[in-house]
Amino acid sequence: MAKPTLLVLAAGMGSRYGSLKQMDGVGPSNEAIIDYSIYDAIRAGFGKVVFVIRHDFEQDFKEVFNAARFGGRIEVDYVFQNLDDLPGGFSVPEGRTKPWGTNHAVLMAAGTIREPFAVINADDFYGEAAYRTIGDYLRSVEGQRDHYCMVGYQVKNTLSDFGAVSRGICEVDASGNLVSVVERTHIEKTNGGVAFKDENGVMQPLDPEAPVSMNMFGFTPDYFAYSQDYFKTFLRENIANLKAEFYIPTMVNKLIHDGSSQMRVLRTDAQWFGVTYKEDRPSVVAKIQALVDAGRYPANLWK
Repeated sequence: MAKPTLLVLAAGMGSRYGSLKQMDGVGPSNEAIIDYSIYDAIRAGFGKVVFVIRHDFEQDFKEVFNAARFGGRIEVDYVFQNLDDLPGGFSVPEGRTKPWGTNHAVLMAAGTIREPFAVINADDFYGEAAYRTIGDYLRSVEGQRDHYCMVGYQVKNTLSDFGAVSRGICEVDASGNLVSVVERTHIEKTNGGVAFKDENGVMQPLDPEAPVSMNMFGFTPDYFAYSQDYFKTFLRENIANLKAEFYIPTMVNKLIHDGSSQMRVLRTDAQWFGVTYKEDRPSVVAKIQALVDAGRYPANLWK
């Protein structure tokens, strides 16, 4: 049985955080959040990690995150997200500087991954249980197609104390399959609850336990062909919009709505955390130290 692969979306510089936050040390031995992701993936039986990065920080990134760092315990590969990596017949419109989005980043690995794979953000801490859960699912669908998954976190367990966040709010059917994902770009804590800003700029209440997508998805390789085909449609409809992005939920919604695929929502009450704002960093450091103190992780991951 082939081991699943972990695809890490690490091309973003983190404009709100103000630095290459994927390389920021938050662990007691200067580990980055990526280190904990790889450590958990290894424990969950993943055999390879593929980083999606950009050429402008390739050397710095590879000097830090390479097979030697992980003690040779997992295979490491890299692919690159470029603004001009477009299907034939399309070109970057004048004035476009914004990347094409998370599903465009996934597409960069189409020639590299041939086994079931999980997709994560580089700067998100998902927790050991999430990797075991998604790893088990991916092994169960090896050799199949059109059966995907995502880990669904309770929205209340994913918020920042320092500002609004964007989350994909999930609707799930009675069988545990995803019906739709609605991207909400402004969600924040309120007095005793959670609220989001709707299309008219009005704050609306949100169920604190509503499942949200934190970009931890699981796919089989057939997903690449779907994405390559639909990206052309996306470009035809959005090429003039300099801020339009081809998100993973955009692709997932399309496949669900036309009946091509199913996506199982793997529910968890785990506490997700990440560095959305600079002010989040001390809290992340404290949470990781608490996990180390509780024996969940060693003080030095790779010693």
